[in-house]
Amino acid sequence: MTDLLTALLETCDRRGDTPALRAASMRLTYRQLGTRIRATAAGLRAAGLDDGDRVLFSVRPEPAGVVLALGIVAAGGTVVFADPGAGPELFAARLALTGPRWAAAESLLYGASAWRATRWLARRRGLLLPAYDRLPVRHVYAGRWLPGVPPGAVSATDLARGQPLSTVDDAPGREALVVLTSGTTSAPRAVVHTRGSLGAGLTVLAGRCALGPGDVVHTDQLMLGLPALVAGALWTLPPYGFAPAAEPVRYAAGLAGVTHTFCVPADFAVVLTAIADGRVPAPAGLRCVLLGGAPVVPELLRRARTLVPEAEILSVYGMTEIVPVAIATADEKLRHTGPGDLAGTALPGVRARIALDGELVVSGPNLCRGYLGEAPMAAHATGDLARLDGDRIVLIGRKKEMIIRGRVNIYPGLYEPTIARLDGVAQAVFVGFPDGSGDERVVLAVVPTDPGGPPHVLADAVRSALPRLVDGGALPDEVVVVPAVPVTGRTSKPDRAALRRILEQRCGSR
Repeated sequence: MTDLLTALLETCDRRGDTPALRAASMRLTYRQLGTRIRATAAGLRAAGLDDGDRVLFSVRPEPAGVVLALGIVAAGGTVVFADPGAGPELFAARLALTGPRWAAAESLLYGASAWRATRWLARRRGLLLPAYDRLPVRHVYAGRWLPGVPPGAVSATDLARGQPLSTVDDAPGREALVVLTSGTTSAPRAVVHTRGSLGAGLTVLAGRCALGPGDVVHTDQLMLGLPALVAGALWTLPPYGFAPAAEPVRYAAGLAGVTHTFCVPADFAVVLTAIADGRVPAPAGLRCVLLGGAPVVPELLRRARTLVPEAEILSVYGMTEIVPVAIATADEKLRHTGPGDLAGTALPGVRARIALDGELVVSGPNLCRGYLGEAPMAAHATGDLARLDGDRIVLIGRKKEMIIRGRVNIYPGLYEPTIARLDGVAQAVFVGFPDGSGDERVVLAVVPTDPGGPPHVLADAVRSALPRLVDGGALPDEVVVVPAVPVTGRTSKPDRAALRRILEQRCGSR
């Protein structure tokens, strides 16, 4: 099994003075990257970090943060990604679950959580910062020292400038990363990955994307940035907090000279609009765009093939527990005319099967060790309903999104991609409205490709086409045209609850 850290450091030694990481804040060659990772590891060990120590990590995705995270892993520690804006109760529950002995955070975050005025301002803006400075752990601060940094805290900058470790153990089975995912304040959950499970997944992804020396990868996502480094490519990072949807022209211009990038579909859509409007040229040299984190609708793929025809558009299917599972090209997804959403062929080493209730179960060398505090995981039940079409995975829907009407269980994901292929339809989303008797009334919301067209014309056209696309028991009670579907989270997935609230005024009581 490939140890992620060993593979990366070997690349650093081999690539020497070629560029490795680039951002507005810092530029590093491979030699500098390897030296700083090893120096950070040596400094942490000297400061008392032991094998297996968990480090609560709240440092922005910039070169210094990448160095610190990898240095923690090289020292034998585990990075625990923490969201300081999760709220005090959830943060406390996650802290109790993970049991960190160290915390690594921005000096600004320490100061903001310590100063009364900034804590008040954060609360006014809906952000409840935990008191990082009072956590009963050892501290590492990133950036310049600021008032509020706890006494005795270690400077990440000083660590990276120290004497490097002479050797780093090859230990693929060692815990490396904890990602806090679902769960409530009473029962939080955390996914545990080893250096080997991360190495396996990222190696597969790098191979599928044909990453290598000379390539330039633009992303703030570790899932693509780390494979780029292992492969010897240049990883460029956008400014922290930069939102492509808010500044599509700036983002599209930043793709000049880039060969690979990762986008959530909503961000890629606004980039394509900027290109179509002539506000920015299509990025020359862009060979591969990975889309993930939310459904990739046919209209987006058709626009991409027209506006960036030289780039291969890949839809990545995976989850925190195992990344990636499958990849489908734009052509493969558009050629799929049957029901459901094509996720693609399971990648090398990944095994997929369908449980008796229709749920997709996956396993492979890139599977996480399991959930923190629970038994090791042999396979992961994804929560997605699917079928296997030969060696291809076709998603039917989410178990929890099932709509019940009469004796029929309706799985929105089985039909939404097919409906979205209709002329004039950019997106289609099913929602159910409980009727008080345990049954649900089904409404289909469609987003037009032409916002200026008459809504009733599109609704009538969709309604007429539905009998040949949707099983009789799943035909919606109503078709409603909406200007957009609300989204949620960093990956901009459809927010069905918010859409349901919007539609309640229009059709909830009919």
